[in-house]
Amino acid sequence: MFLFSCNEKSSLPKEIEELSVDLNIVRFDKFLYETPISEFKTMRSEYSVFFPEEIADSVFINKIQDPLYRELYEEVQKKYSDFTPVQNEIEDLYRHIKFYFPDFKMPSTITTLISEMEYQNKVILTDSLMILSLDLYLGKDHKYYVGEFPGYFCQTFERSQILPDIVTEFNTKVTTPARDRMFISQMIYYGKELYLKDILLPDYADYDKIGYTKEQLEWCEANENEMWLNFIQESYLYSTDLKLVHRFIAPAPFSKFYLDIDNESTGRVGVWLGWQIVRSYMKNNNVSLQQLLAMDARELFELSRYKPKK
Repeated sequence: MFLFSCNEKSSLPKEIEELSVDLNIVRFDKFLYETPISEFKTMRSEYSVFFPEEIADSVFINKIQDPLYRELYEEVQKKYSDFTPVQNEIEDLYRHIKFYFPDFKMPSTITTLISEMEYQNKVILTDSLMILSLDLYLGKDHKYYVGEFPGYFCQTFERSQILPDIVTEFNTKVTTPARDRMFISQMIYYGKELYLKDILLPDYADYDKIGYTKEQLEWCEANENEMWLNFIQESYLYSTDLKLVHRFIAPAPFSKFYLDIDNESTGRVGVWLGWQIVRSYMKNNNVSLQQLLAMDARELFELSRYKPKK
């Protein structure tokens, strides 16, 4: 059992570095768009998991030949013709997961594809494989995003979000879901996810872990005390009003305090505050990462000794 505080997250680099991982990268996006149509049936048989039986060959062939999809594929290749740098980063993440979760088996096969901009499925993690939708990591200012997605979504379509998104999916496998509808429980759940990124992605900037810009993170840091006072004064923490989730946790261009600061605020501030609570808890309590991820949110909050920076 590993006991540590937030300040000890990089204390064992050698032990992590020496762990072996074996990844099999399958560039399905390349196979799909570079395989001759005459060999489609063979490809469909080899990669049957991506071709539902009830859909005719002609549907897939039409998509492969569609100029818009082919152009999207070309844009992906411009960005990720050499996937080695990303693979190296994923291998490093896998080493961290193997160190902190030795009993958890991550899939060794990682498949890249073009998802037709299904932003809800940027990363899919199953027992046997991980799927990465590379068309959703072309950069926030890419022509395919501008006008199609709001800016607060586009800023998460960066290459720097691939590993944080993988950890987000991994979090659903190892963190106990909130046991009630209290707002503080939702805050703590997402705070645990971000603390997990602290541990598994120690070299990442905080703004990349949460999907903010640098300026948005600085806004949260500068207004931490005021936000916390608002939550306390309005008795939000133990409220079960689901509107609070939409106002302070769900992706949005800004948070909804219903105050003058709304338009200048950052979205998802409830998530950021939950992160600070979890960090405070881990600073003041010697527990394993697994114990943290299973812990009741209310108990964690009450033992966190959290105080906002003024």
